[in-house]
Amino acid sequence: MTFHNWLRAGALLLVVSGADALLAPAAQAQKYHTAAGLRLGKNNYGLTVQQKIFEKTTLEGLALVGSREVSATVLAERHFGILGPSLNYYFGAGGHLGRNKDTGGFGGFDALAGVEYKVAFVPLVLSLDFKPTVEINSDDWARFPTALSLRYVLIKDKSSVFDGLFGDKKKNKKKSKARDGSRKGLFDF
Repeated sequence: MTFHNWLRAGALLLVVSGADALLAPAAQAQKYHTAAGLRLGKNNYGLTVQQKIFEKTTLEGLALVGSREVSATVLAERHFGILGPSLNYYFGAGGHLGRNKDTGGFGGFDALAGVEYKVAFVPLVLSLDFKPTVEINSDDWARFPTALSLRYVLIKDKSSVFDGLFGDKKKNKKKSKARDGSRKGLFDF
């Protein structure tokens, strides 16, 4: 990898990470719980499944096939809203294991930075990400792939965009008054 490619990769990572400081996160970062679909990169393609585990955190599993290798990756990702819950940026990290036809088994560590868009009124999620990897037991010691993912939303988030806008939806309708002897009203004798 040439110095100019390293410089471009570093600049891209700096721009994406600097967006965190410039853009205010929305109250909710995702509009779905589970999504699955296809991931298309320059040198590989495969399946992606994403599962929400906390309010703004997901686990993503990738099963990828390249011209000379197969691999499986697990990533933990933290999502941040941009201009509402439909457009997000995210960061993450994880690991992968795989098998190359020429050199055998390999593994490594992954980082991830990307942008995700939940298409309005359609159960589809589009994402574009940059996933640098550090390889162990491989001819390449590092890789810097980008990929486009198209996922179908399997389980939607039940909350609405308007939750909390006109009051707390979870507020209990029953009002309970404390009835102890220490408090007297106007007509209590």
